[in-house]
Formats: sequence, C-alpha cells, structure tokens
Amino acid sequence: MAEKKLNAWINSLERDIGIKESIVIYGNVLDICLYPPKKNKYESILQNVVDIVKAKGYKSVRVWDCVDGTNWKLSKYRKNVPEQLPAPNAYNVGGDEVFGTPSNDNLGSGDADVANFFQEMLTDLTDATEPTAIILDYSDYLFGNSNALSEKERMYLAKIAKTLQAQQYDFNGEYFKRLRNLVIIITKNLSSIPPIYYLDNPQVSSINIPYPGRPERSAFVDYVMSDLNVSKSLNSPENKLDKENFIDSLDGFSIKEIAQLVRLSGLNKESGPNKEPLSCEKLINLYKYGEKISPWEELNRDKLENIDEILKKRVKGQDEAIEKVRSVILRAYTGFSGLQHSAKQRKPKGTLFFVGPTGVGKTELAKAIAEFIFGDEGACIRFDMSEFSQEHSDQRLIGAPPGYVGYEAGGQLTNAVMAKPFCVLLFDEIEKAHGRILDKFLQILEDGRLTDSKGQTVSFSETIIIFTSNIGAANGCISPDMPLEEVHSRFEQEVKKHFMDELKRPELLNRIGDNIVPFNFINDEKVFINIAKTKMRPMIEFMEKRYQVNLRFKDEVYSSIAAATNAQSGGRGVLNVIESRVVNKLADFVFEHKDELEGRSIVVSQAKNERPGRFDLFLE
Repeated sequence: MAEKKLNAWINSLERDIGIKESIVIYGNVLDICLYPPKKNKYESILQNVVDIVKAKGYKSVRVWDCVDGTNWKLSKYRKNVPEQLPAPNAYNVGGDEVFGTPSNDNLGSGDADVANFFQEMLTDLTDATEPTAIILDYSDYLFGNSNALSEKERMYLAKIAKTLQAQQYDFNGEYFKRLRNLVIIITKNLSSIPPIYYLDNPQVSSINIPYPGRPERSAFVDYVMSDLNVSKSLNSPENKLDKENFIDSLDGFSIKEIAQLVRLSGLNKESGPNKEPLSCEKLINLYKYGEKISPWEELNRDKLENIDEILKKRVKGQDEAIEKVRSVILRAYTGFSGLQHSAKQRKPKGTLFFVGPTGVGKTELAKAIAEFIFGDEGACIRFDMSEFSQEHSDQRLIGAPPGYVGYEAGGQLTNAVMAKPFCVLLFDEIEKAHGRILDKFLQILEDGRLTDSKGQTVSFSETIIIFTSNIGAANGCISPDMPLEEVHSRFEQEVKKHFMDELKRPELLNRIGDNIVPFNFINDEKVFINIAKTKMRPMIEFMEKRYQVNLRFKDEVYSSIAAATNAQSGGRGVLNVIESRVVNKLADFVFEHKDELEGRSIVVSQAKNERPGRFDLFLE
C-alpha cells in the first residue's frame, strides 16, 4: 500500500486507461519515476507510460514522435506481415508475433511525417483486430497557436477525433470488459494541445504529472544515499533531522534534478584530494545559484552584535525602526524565520513594511540592510510602485503572456531575482500600486515563490522583502507635533485601514503581520546635523580623489544646513539644501579656480550677516 502513495498520477492513468479513449498527460513529463512493478528501477515517464499500458493488457502498442517517427524499442506494434520476412538478425520483440521492422538496431525510424502518421493512425485504429494503444510523445511540437490553427493542424485534430469516434458501442457484457483503442498524448504544457480536443470531451481525460512530492523525494534520496557526498551522513540516526530538512529543501526539484545534485556532490569530492564535503544547504546553494556559501552564512555573531551601530551610521533618528530590523535579521540568521508557518522555511528571510513621512530614511535603511547582509548596496533592488498604477501592470513584474509584445523579455521582478537571488527587494511607495498588483505578493510572502509568464518558478526564499509607504503622513492626518507613541500607533492604524477598507485585502495585511515599522518625524536639529555630516563625507572624498584638494567645512556649516531645512521634508530636505546651497556653489568655485586647487584646501563657512544656508568659500 505504501507504494501506491508514490506518484499518484500513475493511479489516475491506470484508472483512466480502462474508461477513456484518449488521455493527455502533461506537466513534469521529462522527469523519471519509479513504477511499483519495477521496484528498484527509475525510468523515464515515457517508459513508465508504456509499461503501464502493456501491463493493462494491450498487445499492440505504438510509440511515435514527430522527430524520429515510431520508436521501435518501446513499441510492440502489430502490423501487416510483410511479403518478405525480416532477416534473422533484425530487431524482433520476441514470441511468435511479427512486428514492424526498424531501419537500425537503435530506435529505428518509422515515418516521422505528421500528416502521414495521422492518416496511418486513423487506418490502424479503425481496422485494428485487437485493442491498440498509440502514444504520441513530444506533442508540444505538433500544433501551433491554438487560436490560429492551420488547415493541416485542424485536419490532424479531425483525424484523431474521427479515430476516437470509430469505437463500437454495442452495449453488452463484452463492451464493459474489453479494452478500448487508446490514444495517449504526452506534452509538457497542456496549452500546447488545442483546448477543443480535450475540453468538454467525455472521451478525453487530462492527467497532470506534478513535481515529486515529499514521499517521492524521500524514496529517491534513500535510493541514492550511498552516492550522496555531504558533510553529515544522513543515514545516521543522530542526523535524522538533517535528513528531514534536506528532503524538505528539495521541494520543487524534479527527480532528475535531485540526481544531478547527487552527481554534483560527487564532483565536488573529485575536484581535489583534500576537498571537504559540503553541507546539504551549501550543496543546494551551489546547484541552484552557483554559490557554495550563502551571504546569510557569512554573517557572524560579532557582526550581528554591532548591527545597531552599523545601521545607525547611515540612518539617523530611527532607533526604534533599526531595533525592529535587528530582530528580523536575527530571526533569519538563527533559522527561525517563518518557522511558525512551516518547517520547510520557503518564505522570504524577512518581510518589513516601512511607513512614515517622506525623507526620514526608509529607503536609506533598506540600502543599509542590503550592504550589511550582502556586502553591496547594489543588492537592494528597487521598484517604484507608482509605475504600477494600472491593473495590467503586473505584466511588467512577471512578463507579458505568450503571444504579446515583450513575452520574450520576461518580467522585471522575476528576472531580477533569478539574476540576483540574494537581495533586498524594495517596493517603494506601495500604496500607489493598483490593488490587483498586490495580489502577486500573496504567493511571494506565503510560499516564497512566483511563476513568471514563461512558466518558470522563481524562489524568493533568500530575499528580504521591504515595502515603503507614507500612508498617513501624505494626507496630513499625522503631524510632527504628536507624541512619539501616538505617531507610531496612528501610522499602524492608517496602514491597516488602507489594506482593510480601501484595498479590501486583509489577507495581504495578515502576511505582513506585526512587521509594520513606523518611522519618526525628524524634529531634532542634532539629527539634521548628523545627516548633513554623513552626506558631506562622499563629497570630501570626491574632492580629494578628483582634484587633490582638501574640502573642509566649519562646524557652523552643519548647523546652518540644519536650520535651513524644512522639517516636513525630513532628511531629503537636507539633501536639497546641500545641493542648492553647497554643491552648486562649490561647482562654480572649482570651475573658476581649477588651476589653483591642487594641494590646497577649500574652506566652506557660514556667510556673515546672512540667514542660514548662505555660505562663503575660500582657498587656504
């Protein structure tokens, strides 16, 4: 009974062979699987289908594809006896039956012409003296666009339909016992077969072969255990949990891919005499991403203990937000991220919803997180959600449907994650996106995966997802004059109200959970001063490198910038003052004194008797 739980599609096929005239098998058809009668042998899906058909009692079985024609190795096909019998060394299946003669000892080649085959199929099944099964492999290439079939393609369909209708319906005792002529079509994509063939057709059933479930993966891991070279023996009772986690982490792998993973573990061993076996996690990372070490593994206790100080160097005045980020990163590092939902831990490493006034460091903190974890600010991939305000904009994220312009290019989001699986995904100003676009995030946040328009499934399990919004601040219902606790509470309320009342998507809010992170208004002059100092540092380094000149700011300059900043515009206001009052003036000064700069100092000071934000520059 335990065997029947493996590859449930086989049970469906065995059932439908007895009651349907045609079966379309689609999905994971390029994989291999274990057919219970052959208990210790993994074979192709095609071979298993042939074995199942023969086990059902079909004496006449023909396997055909549009490349090689009839596959004589797999076929057991009764044809008219030729006038001249095959030579003694010709291919013979055995027994007293005479079968079609191949052209060589390998596959042999029947007629690969599609038109000829369909006509021959119609003749053979109509004139068959015994139940006959015809299996069409590589059927993805038989038909073109289902909405624009050619005359020939419509004729192929008509011939199959006529073949199915040629069955006799003499309802007596024998009708319900004997086998029927059978046409099996094997295709990777069901969409490759015109829907008119199988929709609302009682003679045709469709069977999907899914990617192997946990029982199938577990059985295959046991099958290849002796060849799996990893740092911990998964056969040991004390490593039982490691084995269970390894099998869970293979979710979405085909059996062929697991076999390739095992092969990779052996190649790693062969690449050097002192080569240490990889851990299961590193082996999977090497197979999926070409990297043995995940950036998450490179984090260490010392670095994580200083996370607050490191992030505060870039983001000023947002200590509460940084504390929340710290807890999310520690949760991911220790392996507890998403554990309350599933032991498989396929969810993203962390999900954060930054909400607060404009210019207070939401985007800056996302970039700081990317630099801290992945060592590169460029690992923060930003999407401006104001560009996704139309309902059909989801095509830009996952790609246009087949037949539409841009289909070949794929989706911006899915392409970005495939190219850089270890990253921070920043969805800026999420409230400006169309509500239907947000539905795409349900699958990402729950299952850590998304399927693009080409059918490729992209994993988000190594990413951190960050949404930003200024809900509440933009409409003026939250002001800097409110107490800090009230500001945080009101921001959270506004976010929940937006998802519940306006978008009517409580399910998305539930997936974000308690990871709403309110940001403070910046009211403290010291914070503006610290922001100004931080933003001036790259300018000082640029001047030293480009012009060999020492750029020096007097202390009152920072205070003057802070005083000239509009508090409502936050840290971005500091950048505006720096650009308009410092950078522009510095550019003019360098242009006028370019030949005098090398080896000297440019001093920037507050202009006397001028209001804040007016500066004088001079050479020393």
